[in-house]
Amino acid sequence: MSAEVIEESTRPARLVTLPGVYAPQHDTQLLMAAVDREEIGPGTDVLDLGTGSGALALHAAQRGARVTAVDVARRAVMTARLNALIRRRRITVHRSDLLSALPGRSYDLVICNPPYVPSPLGRLPAHGAARAWDAGCDGRAVLDRVCEATPAALRPGGRLLMVHSGLCDSDTTVRRLSEAGLLAQVTERARVPLGPVLRSRLRWLRETGLMDEADTTEELVVIRAEQP
Repeated sequence: MSAEVIEESTRPARLVTLPGVYAPQHDTQLLMAAVDREEIGPGTDVLDLGTGSGALALHAAQRGARVTAVDVARRAVMTARLNALIRRRRITVHRSDLLSALPGRSYDLVICNPPYVPSPLGRLPAHGAARAWDAGCDGRAVLDRVCEATPAALRPGGRLLMVHSGLCDSDTTVRRLSEAGLLAQVTERARVPLGPVLRSRLRWLRETGLMDEADTTEELVVIRAEQP
């Protein structure tokens, strides 16, 4: 299914974001719309990996799901908890590097908006706001870890929904998830204006061949993968 235009109804409600915490943007909206197409309700266990402001976790909780959210950044954990209090939604928020704080647990749905922006630094930042988007030279430093770790956290019939830039090679994501035994495919695509981070790296992105000279927008994709 394609999604060239993100509908107004999928836009997340205004949330508090502490300094350095990723605020909901186009990728959040696209993933939120994908979540709305899943069967979620009371009794559904949902995990939000890299929750940031908690927007997606709270959206799932609004649908009645039991939601656990994790983020490696302390400020993101604080922000998600604060927004849960403000919105009067019950979610459990842990500080965790992906699944490290949740050994042996499994879920019906895992949602993930990971860092995926290619960076000329070639490494993951240890702190600061860039931790929410920088993901190595090819943008896959976190994506590949999610592909490796998530299958074990999905129950039979469980699903993963993950959004990332087309710059990171969606075919590689589908292949890695398929090799892990999941039924994976791209289900959503959208073109969005270049954000400030990509604009600041435009020359480098073109020199490395990640973007063409004529590119003025970024493609976002949603990957859906299901545990048989």
